[in-house]
Amino acid sequence: MKSKENLQDKKRKNENKGNEASVWDRVAGIYDIFVYIINAKTHKALRNHIENLFEPSDIVLECACGTGMLTKSIAPKCQKLIATDFSKNMIQTAKSNCRNHKNISFAVADINNLEFSDATFNKVVAANVIHLLEDPYKVLDELDRVCKPKGKIIITTYIVKQEKRRKNVFLEAISKGTKYFKQEFSFSSYKQFFIDAGYCDVQCIDIDGFIPCSIAIMGKRGD
Repeated sequence: MKSKENLQDKKRKNENKGNEASVWDRVAGIYDIFVYIINAKTHKALRNHIENLFEPSDIVLECACGTGMLTKSIAPKCQKLIATDFSKNMIQTAKSNCRNHKNISFAVADINNLEFSDATFNKVVAANVIHLLEDPYKVLDELDRVCKPKGKIIITTYIVKQEKRRKNVFLEAISKGTKYFKQEFSFSSYKQFFIDAGYCDVQCIDIDGFIPCSIAIMGKRGD
């Protein structure tokens, strides 16, 4: 009986993953409206901060690259960038948006199970995805695993301001349509989330705007 339940649970999770990917495949064609028009001020500040976090010799992994908003900012600042996303259409859009950068490799990948060896990357980036994850702590373990000793893990997310909640039409629409928003963070709870996960040197850069965001920067556990 237990084996049958495990198989059913695995099947359900696989079906959910397929549904999630198909939704983001549909969103890919319009997502840049949100990036460059609806939440342009926040994202411009985000890109400006992100591009200062890399060294020319860095080998970088970016998870949940979406349409390539941060990919374009990271690529000129590092030696090599592997940009991944769960959605094939997001990857195709990112390839088109980043076609002038020759040091980027793109791949469809599941952030929950990264097919990279331990301690591969100097910097590991996960952009605006932590709030969508069923088990964010498992994903943190994966990001930590592929990060080199003395490397950095950089994770951005959107911040929920209660007084602005009704105005966040774009996020509300996606949330209702996909049912994927598993976490909601304030500026203070976001930093605490990583402390609770075992990181002791967490730095957060908070960015206000129509839909605010925060950049969490931390060293690999045990460094």
